[in-house]
Amino acid sequence: MDPATTAAQKFDPARAADYQAQSRIALAGYDACHELSACMLAAVLGSGGGAHVLVAGAGGGAQEIVTAGALEPRWRFTAVDPSRPMLDLAVARLEQTGLLARTTVHHGVVEDLPADAGFDAATLIGVLHHLPGEAAKRQILHALAARLKPGAPLILAGNRFAYAGQPVLLAAWGERWRMQGASPEQVKTRLGTILHGADPPDGEQAVAELLAGAGFAPPTWFFSSLFWGACLARRAAA
Repeated sequence: MDPATTAAQKFDPARAADYQAQSRIALAGYDACHELSACMLAAVLGSGGGAHVLVAGAGGGAQEIVTAGALEPRWRFTAVDPSRPMLDLAVARLEQTGLLARTTVHHGVVEDLPADAGFDAATLIGVLHHLPGEAAKRQILHALAARLKPGAPLILAGNRFAYAGQPVLLAAWGERWRMQGASPEQVKTRLGTILHGADPPDGEQAVAELLAGAGFAPPTWFFSSLFWGACLARRAAA
């Protein structure tokens, strides 16, 4: 089974249902990250023009599309996600916000799309650390690069430190849940989940090396929140 599809199995209907609320607790600055991601893309692509943006891992609230679509009314999107429950949530949100007419929805993985698609930009937010092992991470980044125009920007965001190697950040992440009303037992459960349920790259240098190996230029980091970081990297010119 494809690694992305395997990872998507974690997002069953029960987990998908409360994804929006949990994401905003787990990631302090959830909305700011998406807003700045849209701003970074607009800064590179230019404002007011047309663009076709590939959104990999769009399931949940389709926040990438909702935010960027509001900023740039002429942008179109292709939303890809291997989790049906998460994709259903995204479609419902896009219908609610009037953005479904500007979005092509695909249940599956990036590799399913034509290799010569020539997208103007892409996003991969909250996905990479769910893919186990470097091979799966390299695979999705190569797939994205192959479907982008030369020089096109990629927004890559997710956890970018090994959890056990950053004990203060891990403890602060637990305090974040306690701040939102979680009991000590619930905090312990959350910490266990993050330690055993994901496989982030081992630092920003590791992220840069993964990107370089897939044919991207060095990243520009623009957002940080505990383990989480967001950067923009352009596909290298042909």
